Amino acid sequence: MALQCRIQTLQVVDTEYTADAVEWCPVDGWRSLLACGTYQLKKPEPKPGVSPEGNNEPHARLGRLYLYSFEEDVFAPLTELQRLETAAILDLKWCRVPIAGRPVLGMANAKGEVEFFRLTGGEKKSGRLEALSNLELGGECLALSFDWSAAREAWAGPLQVVCSDSKGRLSLLSIDGPSPSVRILDQWKAHDAEAWIAAFNSWNTCVVYSGGDDARLQGWDTRSGSRRPIFTSERHSTGVCSIQSHPLRENLLATGSYDEHILLWDTRNVHEPLADAHVQGGVWRLKWHPTQERFLLAACMHSGFKILDCQECVALNHGSCRVLSSYVLHNSLAYGADWSRYPLNPLGVPPAATPAAGPDQEAGSVALQIRNLRIVYESPTATFDVLLDEEVAPPPASPVRAEGCGGGGGGDLQRPSDDGNDSDTKDPCETGSVKTQTEASLVATCSFYDHVLHVWKWETSQDAPLT
Repeated sequence: MALQCRIQTLQVVDTEYTADAVEWCPVDGWRSLLACGTYQLKKPEPKPGVSPEGNNEPHARLGRLYLYSFEEDVFAPLTELQRLETAAILDLKWCRVPIAGRPVLGMANAKGEVEFFRLTGGEKKSGRLEALSNLELGGECLALSFDWSAAREAWAGPLQVVCSDSKGRLSLLSIDGPSPSVRILDQWKAHDAEAWIAAFNSWNTCVVYSGGDDARLQGWDTRSGSRRPIFTSERHSTGVCSIQSHPLRENLLATGSYDEHILLWDTRNVHEPLADAHVQGGVWRLKWHPTQERFLLAACMHSGFKILDCQECVALNHGSCRVLSSYVLHNSLAYGADWSRYPLNPLGVPPAATPAAGPDQEAGSVALQIRNLRIVYESPTATFDVLLDEEVAPPPASPVRAEGCGGGGGGDLQRPSDDGNDSDTKDPCETGSVKTQTEASLVATCSFYDHVLHVWKWETSQDAPLT
């Protein structure tokens, strides 16, 4: 039976600074909490008698960390709980398991540091982030990515972190005690250019993977002191910037690149990928669905956010991946994306939290105010360095378009009649000899140029014979 997909935008939030990282808390009891990180380049202050062109002071990289609470079935489901001024943020990750009974958030920043925050309070609207510790990676670098060894519910072993930096290095950190105490276990040169991404093998945390601007995907055994990769692949044609090991399927790895391709790999044989999906945009982040093993969420920069169906590869270890749904942006870049473990009711449609579509907009579109921006450098290695061009008037509002598989291209979920008694409406879950199985997932994404955080519901339905 064909899989039907629909998208409903629940809320959009202006993050003021350009947003590039978003993460739902995965820990039981705190799954309604969402962290969002931002990265903003600020011009140096003007000096008397010195033209802007002659001012050689470096731009400041500023960041802000937001904490939100989500509540279903209300007009505006996101509530801002806290904002912290930080260095510019390049990556965020919650630890899958609590430390000393509390969720802990890790951050990679533009000062070349990794920082740790403990969540205090409760799941509802009382959560707060409290700074725990930080560690400098050294060498005047930008910390670019961050990953915890505890990626699965069945995880057991020493708690570690791997991070990558703009010097092409990987750093393996040990996390000890309730405080926690953080120290560098190992650090090595992994790439000849920026090491955009590092990630653990979810099933064997002695193995880490890295991707760099040198277009190399590499694997490393952290028990070995040789500093030689256990494999190197140059199958991607440009910088490798996203990697995620499948948390539900052993030996399955997803990678993405500026070359606009998502590759799926069997980690036992990395000579050729299992599947190759062209998504028409640089793949900055990849996230496997936490409970439905076939679905992969991708932040594809210029082509927006996409959800792929990888069922053939997951089940048969070969085949193709197809795009099921797209959440399309205009005049912006898709960077941060994450699935939530928050349990949604797929049959309940909350009140509209976004402006109604005008006559000149597509059904289901959301009007967003976009500011003009200019890129400081054209090189992809300076992706984050953008400046607001305050001298240019904002363009007209630009829509976010939701596209889905089946049902003629998606859009917001159909809303029931005002009186709730549509005599022509059949039971949505059961028709004749067929029962419709419906599931809903909560997704958060953020886009760079327009500094917007998006929260949306992705619903899938499939007919199955009644038994």
